[in-house]
Amino acid sequence: MMPAFPRIGCLASGPLDNLADVAGVTVGHCTLDQGAVQTGVTVIRPHGGDPFLSKVPAGSAVFNGFGKSMGLLQLQELGVLETEIVLGSTFAVGNLANGLIRSAITRHPEIGRGWPTLNPLVFECNDGYLNDAQAFAVQEQHLAQALQDARADFAQGSVGAGRGMSAFGLKGGIGSASRRTRGADFLVAALVLANFGRAEALTLGGHKLGPLLQQRLQASAAEPEKGSIILVIATDAPLDSRQLTRLARRAGAGLARTGSDYGHGSGDIALAFSSAYGLPHDRFAPMPALAMLHEGWLDPLFQAAAEACEQAIVKALFAAQSVVGRDGHRRIGLLELAPDWRELMGE
Repeated sequence: MMPAFPRIGCLASGPLDNLADVAGVTVGHCTLDQGAVQTGVTVIRPHGGDPFLSKVPAGSAVFNGFGKSMGLLQLQELGVLETEIVLGSTFAVGNLANGLIRSAITRHPEIGRGWPTLNPLVFECNDGYLNDAQAFAVQEQHLAQALQDARADFAQGSVGAGRGMSAFGLKGGIGSASRRTRGADFLVAALVLANFGRAEALTLGGHKLGPLLQQRLQASAAEPEKGSIILVIATDAPLDSRQLTRLARRAGAGLARTGSDYGHGSGDIALAFSSAYGLPHDRFAPMPALAMLHEGWLDPLFQAAAEACEQAIVKALFAAQSVVGRDGHRRIGLLELAPDWRELMGE
């Protein structure tokens, strides 16, 4: 059950207040919690069908490119997703990509032969402080478990890919939120893998709590920002890939409001996709006949994206439970460090 957390912004949420408020989207986790191994996999399914046969439009934005993700180059060129979106740890990218490829080949043996090859989309953050990255614990079977686990009522916090992540010197992880736009009844939802930020910079709903939390953590103000964050935005608005790239850039507004300045060692990447229509793999199949949203109606979506991303980061921090991992390293959950958060925020 999600604990209480500060409410961000002024827009209404969807009924679940998570990424699955966008119809057809589901999220699955596989969590590895075994002593020095504190890691996992999170999978986002863009719809209930086969993503290779029915691709969805997408766009991306790189705020700081200190990352080892796979699949962005083709996505930027073609503007579509053709696999699930997979989140994991840095050294797991290769195994996760292989798992996506094998899964698709099992369904379609012609991939890489009579058909084109597959573009696996894998994003990563470095969980090496809590997790023994050199154990290479994440295998293809864990991706399969996360795919099988995909659901609308998914867990948040120290789960899946978020198991070993840190944020603002605290325990980070998975967070998700949704917002309804004003003026047009569209949903914009976000899911983040939060593994970034300096303790002194943390800002919650405009309240600069970082300096106080830094004192409680006894953290050094001189420590540079390092880590990463992956922000995934889903919407049911009919947008093309260029417009979705613009929407992805607005994730940076929500990210900055929490206290990030996209430091040198932080890989900050956003992806946005639309569930409004699919693009067939078969070149002889009819293309969707759908009117795209006019550019003049994008501002409400931009606002919703910024709010949803900021809220998702806040929820990741509030849902994350303390974890002890490699060499006794510990990250404390925000609620354990600051049970008096309401008082600190003047609520």
